[in-house]
Amino acid sequence: MSGVLVVMETKGAGWHRMSFEALAAGQTLAAGLGVECSAAVLGEGAAIAGLVTELATKKLAAAWAVGDTLLEQYTADGWVAALEQLIAEVKPKHVVFPHTYQVRDYAPALATRLGEVLIGDVTAIRVDAQSGSVFVRQWMQGKLNAEYRHGGAGGVCVASVQAGSFRADAVEEGECEVKAFAPKLEAGKIRTKPGEAFREAAQTVDLSSSAMIVSVGRGIGEQENLKLVEDLAAALGADVAASRPICDAGWLPMERQVGSSGQTVAPKLYVAVGISGAIQHLVGMKGAKTVIAINKDADAPIFEVADIGVVGDLFEVVPALTGAIQAARRDANQG
Repeated sequence: MSGVLVVMETKGAGWHRMSFEALAAGQTLAAGLGVECSAAVLGEGAAIAGLVTELATKKLAAAWAVGDTLLEQYTADGWVAALEQLIAEVKPKHVVFPHTYQVRDYAPALATRLGEVLIGDVTAIRVDAQSGSVFVRQWMQGKLNAEYRHGGAGGVCVASVQAGSFRADAVEEGECEVKAFAPKLEAGKIRTKPGEAFREAAQTVDLSSSAMIVSVGRGIGEQENLKLVEDLAAALGADVAASRPICDAGWLPMERQVGSSGQTVAPKLYVAVGISGAIQHLVGMKGAKTVIAINKDADAPIFEVADIGVVGDLFEVVPALTGAIQAARRDANQG
């Protein structure tokens, strides 16, 4: 019996980037409860063999390979049926998913099949002596936090974690057994036929995978001033992003927007230039490991989440910072 089961998601022949964030959440939850954590990957047997072998290098009780030809392509009916049977076999108390578009499609149906409710888009998990597992979700675009607990005796707690809320690099390494599970699926009960895979419009950058980001807000004043931020990003080797007002004005494309209505990011370094720190923006960058904020308003909310805060005129600070970085790189190359 496993206390926590994490359902991993694939993308193409590899992992969806959020899978290991969910695995980190599952390991954290299991450690807090003092139980074991297992993980599962679904697909056609041969196609997932390499993935489940990689999964077995993590600190888990077991890595489950849930294989069937009817799982070669994703369908909500197939995933729900297979996971319902796996859950009956493993008997976890908690099932954790990454909060992806695919999970949003089938996890509510799975939770309903189990007689439960999905606790979706979880931003934090904690364990206390009285209530056990406590899940935090945001309301009103991040203005409020709400705590959820699994009610009732017995049953399975089903939850999905928001992108960037847990760090994939926090997953603990280890070694575990690979276990094969063959669900009993019937083609006639799979009501949808997979079509051509959805292809997103070509983007210049996927900010969700950026290691370093320099993000600009309305404090930049004019579109012509964006070069200051672009030069800083180039010196750092970072990607350029923006708050909503910049993208709404058409100064940068919408795909560069970070926030509740844009991309959710979790870089190692996030430099916020001229960004006040509205809650809608903070929702999108709260997964950043280190935040540097540059703003002339000492009371700007961005300083509440910044690891390093610079109160000053960005038109003086940013060029000086860019020059210092460029000089340091020149010295390193000459040395």
